[in-house]
Amino acid sequence: METVEKDVVIIGAGIAGLATALALKRLGIKPLVLEKSDGLRGTGAAINFAPNAWLALDALGVSHKLASIYDPVKRLFVTNLRTGATQETSLAGKSENGSGSRYIHRKKLLETLADELPNDTIHFSSKIAAINSETHDALSPVIIHLADGTIVKAKVLIGCDGIHSTVARWLGLSEPLNAGRSAGLGLAVFPEGHGLNKEVRLFVDAGMRAGYVPLNDKEIYWFLVCNCSAEGENKAGNPELIQKEVLEKYAKVLPPFYSVIVRRSDASTLHWAPLMFRHPWNVFFGNLSKGNVTVAGDAMHPMTPDLGQGGCQALEDAVVLGRHIGNLLIKTKGHIATTGDNNVAQAIDGYVKERKWRVTGLVIGSYLSGWVQDGGSNWWMRFLRDVIFYRFLVGGVLGNKVTGYDCGKLPDVSLGEMDNPCKID
Repeated sequence: METVEKDVVIIGAGIAGLATALALKRLGIKPLVLEKSDGLRGTGAAINFAPNAWLALDALGVSHKLASIYDPVKRLFVTNLRTGATQETSLAGKSENGSGSRYIHRKKLLETLADELPNDTIHFSSKIAAINSETHDALSPVIIHLADGTIVKAKVLIGCDGIHSTVARWLGLSEPLNAGRSAGLGLAVFPEGHGLNKEVRLFVDAGMRAGYVPLNDKEIYWFLVCNCSAEGENKAGNPELIQKEVLEKYAKVLPPFYSVIVRRSDASTLHWAPLMFRHPWNVFFGNLSKGNVTVAGDAMHPMTPDLGQGGCQALEDAVVLGRHIGNLLIKTKGHIATTGDNNVAQAIDGYVKERKWRVTGLVIGSYLSGWVQDGGSNWWMRFLRDVIFYRFLVGGVLGNKVTGYDCGKLPDVSLGEMDNPCKID
């Protein structure tokens, strides 16, 4: 049985985990990332990154590597399937780097983040069996038991292990709830080219919302959200059934080209899952940290995808946590302690206090956004969706308050070369 001692351990090599590892690396701290899968996971095919996410990527020093590949999406066309009316909304957005909103390959994002890390940072096939601590002291090392018998002692533990987070459960956070809706998605491939403009096409009706957007000249990302949570479990992990039911049950009321897109889907990208979220009061009042242990990304604030902010917030988490730890490094001249004055728990506490305000609001906003967009067919729900939400909120209040947010920069910490990283005592 092998025992390993590490300063910082991050569980999960998703967006939050890799971004957090990169933020710490920029500060001269070398973390260990434990990932249960045998490689980087591309589940979800593509992701929408609003201007706030690009500001976070800029703080991490990788925005230029992705912005040069993916063009901004400037316009959203929303078609009411019942009336046939279509309205146009600008998605230009404003940010310091003028990035706008872009849809990118999730796998490409993960690879870009991982490429910035030392080769031995990520340990794949590392399944967590249990987490405990040596004593009841919140500042004592955390003991991580892996399924292969390895024991990892961590001075700082950051859970970035997704919706059903082991670390969140250890902290006492509530389990995510089913929002009563499900979502399917995939990536269609047109080797000969699809000829579409870089625009989002969205089709809405009571209880259903579907759309598509080109990622490049040959690939189109499509998605569908419906009030059908009870059926979600049957289709999950079954690409053929996902494609069949989307075509036979939902695509019939959509434009013919939508069916063409679904039929062209790469089977490996087809995905179906119930939409989950955590009670906002549990996010705000719950134990988002305990001593030197905290969470980030979906482990902290699982939210429905209706505002497209899940991945964006994971990046913000990484930068804000890195900023608080970096400021502590500057204050202590590069000496971080796990106990006493100016310890790392104080930096984590500052991170939690800053983030819980924003993410709690977004958990609520995402849920309400889904309720409005996928609500009933009565007149006042149609008015909220067609007139208020798409006409005035998208690109307006949401663009300014949600997607225009700047999470800040990582502090300039000069601690020597990265191959001689900072140690945590």
